[in-house]
Amino acid sequence: MSTGDLSVETRTRSSVITARAAASFDPVGRSVATARGFVRDTLQGWGFTDVIDDAVVLTSELVTNAVVHAGTTAEVCCLRSEDTVRIEVADRYPEREIPLQQSASSMGSPDREGGRGLQLCAALATRWGVEYTPTHKEVWFQLDLPDRPIGTRSAGPPLPVDLLPRADGRIRVAVVQIDRNGSVTSWSEDADALFGYAAEQVTGKQFTDFAAWPHTPGTGTGIAEALQLSRWEGSYGLRGADGRVIPVYAAHLRVRDSDGEPSTLCLLVRENERAVLQTPTRGPASDAASGQEGQGRDPFDTFIGSPAPDDLDGLLQRTVERSRDMLDGDAAFLLLATDDETELEVRASTGLPSVRQRFARVPVEAGTGRYGSARMPTVHEDLATVPDAAPLLNGTGMRSVVTVPLKVEGRLTGSLGVAAESPGRYTNEEAMRLQFAADRIALAVESARLGELERLRRGSLSFLVEASDLLAGTLDRDQTLALMAQMTVPTLATWCAVYTIADQSSDPYLSYVLHEDEERIDGLKALLSRIDPPDPVPTPGARIWNAPSDAAHQAALRSSMRSLGLGEPAQLGIGTTLTTAAAVGGETVVLPLVARNRVIGMLTLGKPSDEHFRQEILELAEDLSRRAALALDNARLYSERMAISQSLQRSLLPPGLPQVPGVEVDVIYRAAGEGNEVGGDFYDLFPIRDGAYGFAIGDVCGTGPEAAAVTGLARHALRLLAREGFGGPAVLERLNAAILDEGARSRFLTLLYGELWPQEDGSAILKIVCAGHPLPLRLRQDGTVEPYAEPQPLLGVMEDLELYEQTVTLDPGDVLLCVTDGVTERREGTRMLGDDGLADVLTTCTGLTAGAVAARIMRAVERFASDAPSDDMAILAMRVPEPPSS
Repeated sequence: MSTGDLSVETRTRSSVITARAAASFDPVGRSVATARGFVRDTLQGWGFTDVIDDAVVLTSELVTNAVVHAGTTAEVCCLRSEDTVRIEVADRYPEREIPLQQSASSMGSPDREGGRGLQLCAALATRWGVEYTPTHKEVWFQLDLPDRPIGTRSAGPPLPVDLLPRADGRIRVAVVQIDRNGSVTSWSEDADALFGYAAEQVTGKQFTDFAAWPHTPGTGTGIAEALQLSRWEGSYGLRGADGRVIPVYAAHLRVRDSDGEPSTLCLLVRENERAVLQTPTRGPASDAASGQEGQGRDPFDTFIGSPAPDDLDGLLQRTVERSRDMLDGDAAFLLLATDDETELEVRASTGLPSVRQRFARVPVEAGTGRYGSARMPTVHEDLATVPDAAPLLNGTGMRSVVTVPLKVEGRLTGSLGVAAESPGRYTNEEAMRLQFAADRIALAVESARLGELERLRRGSLSFLVEASDLLAGTLDRDQTLALMAQMTVPTLATWCAVYTIADQSSDPYLSYVLHEDEERIDGLKALLSRIDPPDPVPTPGARIWNAPSDAAHQAALRSSMRSLGLGEPAQLGIGTTLTTAAAVGGETVVLPLVARNRVIGMLTLGKPSDEHFRQEILELAEDLSRRAALALDNARLYSERMAISQSLQRSLLPPGLPQVPGVEVDVIYRAAGEGNEVGGDFYDLFPIRDGAYGFAIGDVCGTGPEAAAVTGLARHALRLLAREGFGGPAVLERLNAAILDEGARSRFLTLLYGELWPQEDGSAILKIVCAGHPLPLRLRQDGTVEPYAEPQPLLGVMEDLELYEQTVTLDPGDVLLCVTDGVTERREGTRMLGDDGLADVLTTCTGLTAGAVAARIMRAVERFASDAPSDDMAILAMRVPEPPSS
């Protein structure tokens, strides 16, 4: 059911539906792009290219409303009739309100996120509406196909005067005759009636003064050129006496007048009466032996054969083979225009040497070495007299050639040629036959080419997105090099080599080599190692590098001579050398790797013998090289900064633990955070003077580099002050002052500092100051655990501290355990290890060495929770060993 006026004529001008295509799309964001592609492909297949852009825009908005805003599956249906196309987009959200068509104000602002689809329907569609059912809502729009665009439908080549047919004198349409100079010599009464000029007003004037010619960008054919063709048929305009341009359909015929002079006869009707002059579709002339077999067949099928190849390469190859056979030629070729139509690319050939590679390009415009005949039918009777007329045929032995353009709606899309080894084989009659064939297949070729181009573009975008994700996922230099090579081989090239440049004064270094055949990698690497690397030129784009191919061929030649006993024995077998030569015998290109305005390397891509790169592949490789260069430079910067960071962090750790006579000492240290070797926790053990050692374990507030900076200050200050002879309280008071002097960068610090004196009787005397730090625990031989000091204020908070030290004795077999709060505050949900949990673990360590005690404590801490520790941890264990039994 429709609402309001939305139901006004919901069908197209022609109610007969001739084709239908439908698809469903899931309620995800990527479905919008998929729906656009579905509609574009469908309309291209139907030949509705004139309305594709509007249809895709409207479909995109309506599908977005369905899958993004409404959050339901979208069902898209395309309906084709004779002169209209209707597209329906349905969703599963029937309650969604849609403004009425006549109420523009109710649609909201164009700046709003939703509602723009219906505004676009009102602006772009011929008709549109909304239909409701109990289960879904359907928004539809209709686009009328425009009238046939102005442009040439068919054309014939220039003919010699003696071959021009004579004109029939009885014409019932406007007749204008033009001499060889373009001046009007005859103006009929029908012309007077159509355009308002009397014959005396126009006779002797240039016909081009009245013609409004529809110039098409990129094409050189104009009214003057069309008047020189043997036949021409198409649309343009004539300016009437009142100044208005009157669209006309014209048929031009090049004739000889009664004096034998060439002139052009123009038959003109109004554009809407074109059927009077328009040439009906014709098929090529069939042999007498074919009888009635060819009647009623599609001219395209007649030329190409049925079924036609369903891929572009197959279609092009069939075209050149049939063209060669049709004109009894020795060779044929077909070139397709590039996107900007400035060059033609070889896409198919037959009968030409293998050196005429596919995808080679030649410029279109006239000039030395250029393909100047691309835009008009051309016959060259003897190529020896017109050097460079057809560069593709240079050195092939071909003497005569006929070429015709492939055009779609006046736009140059390619060129088809047939050549023969003898001169003078082709005339304008053959050119007309070949042009007729080219007109039949031009649209099919262009449709297939656009399909291939769309697939290539989609594949390229997908390739680059995947490449960017992979390259962004690593900061390891070696892995980045490997990814660069693996993404290019075999997708873009047969083999790849990556050269890197450490700095501006360094030479390029061969860093990575990859071939699609792993058995050829070693031979390829050996070859590239023997030749000079390519020059690090920062100019963007691919450039040819012939050195690998030349070196490989020279090596193969020398190996062949040595195998015949004509030289020194070869270091490598001839088989390996020849295999390497074949691997690099094709085209090799180099792309610079430029990052941050500096060449950091080169990406080298190669093909095997007699193969060249397509321009699209080179452009894709250039995009990849830019991404790869930035990823490689990021990996270099990360490696450099990581090396600097690790070096600085290692400088904050003690160089090593000294051997303390009569005391076992072991430390376990874990810094939180990836890549951190030092955090806010620290430890130290160092000799103060003969027989005395200082030890410390501390915890700076926080983790990471900022905490590590205070760690370095504390550890170095402790050593310096202790060796100056200050006692424990004085050392910590002066360290407290140094921390406060850091100002805003200062951090709170808990610190356990002590001095250790091993005794001759096997015990050890300790003097300890515990400034806000977890208390040390003493494990006796009988398994009892007790705190071994009293808590005092932490450092970095108050200026005036009054600290004192406590003296204790470790008997043989006793263990002193010092930890940071990362150990005691280890959590699993709401549970915490705590001081009691640590003491319980320590009671199980009786009789263990200092290292075993520290390891058992660390295992208990790690197993207490499943998550990785989020705080730094340090464990310092000191044990006085028992004397050996006698």
